[in-house]
Amino acid sequence: MSQPHTDKQPSGLPAALTAYVIWGFLPLYLLLVKSVPPTEFVGWRIIWTLPLCLLIVAVRRQGPELRRALADWRSLAILTASATLIAINWLVYVWAIQNNQVYAASLGYYINPLVNVLLGTVVLGERLSRLQWSAVAIAALGICLLLGGALDALWISLTLALSFGAYGLLRKQVPTGSLPGLTIESAILLLPAAGIALYYAWGPDGSAFFRTPALSLSIMLGGALTAFPLLLFAIAAKRMDYSTLGFTQFLAPTIVFIVALTVFKQPLEPVKLACFILIWIAIAVFSWDLLQRRRVPEAGR
Repeated sequence: MSQPHTDKQPSGLPAALTAYVIWGFLPLYLLLVKSVPPTEFVGWRIIWTLPLCLLIVAVRRQGPELRRALADWRSLAILTASATLIAINWLVYVWAIQNNQVYAASLGYYINPLVNVLLGTVVLGERLSRLQWSAVAIAALGICLLLGGALDALWISLTLALSFGAYGLLRKQVPTGSLPGLTIESAILLLPAAGIALYYAWGPDGSAFFRTPALSLSIMLGGALTAFPLLLFAIAAKRMDYSTLGFTQFLAPTIVFIVALTVFKQPLEPVKLACFILIWIAIAVFSWDLLQRRRVPEAGR
């Protein structure tokens, strides 16, 4: 701990930014699988994530670490909880995009930094400055606007923010490495995912996976688009302060917001616009404070 941090561990920022860019453009990918019911798509997404994770584990020779994690009952319990949270997050997100609630999805990940900040403060004991608390208050005011004018979108936004915030916090508590942890999460979800795929295969419309070769390939692509950004996020979560990580994530919802406006061409209602503006102000205040504190290294608190 006495050595300079640059010699100890690489920054988690590149991994975080790459993950958020992928997530930001994810609605464009979901247009390719719009005909697949959300629950079935999430099932296939899990099914195709696991083999990719196992392949990467083999290439990186992390088999012994994976076996140690499987033998640790505490880690398994936490990863079971985190797997449940990320499955809920995926399902709500896919449903929101397919039902033209792209702004609600974007807003959920704008609210997520607020959740991360509160979790980092309450659970991890991270401390915030007065300006950072001001940013939290401004963002909370923006959320309150939705209570009066956009309740249909609020449940989506809050579910996405809370589920992903809690997911990141749980993953930070697990001593298991990023990739073995993601592999175990996918394995935990495999059985219910396979049950969902079979349910739709036996249904009157049959399985979406076998409908056309193009759709099958698009569904399979979901495995890579799940594994890689989640792996990058888990790496970043281990290397960065949780509250700081939360406020770097504004990149993804900003991209989603632009995609909703330009590609999906969704109308932006005044109450939603006001909420977005308040949260953008909160992000600007928080980011400016972080920048100022880094310019004055350890100059007393």
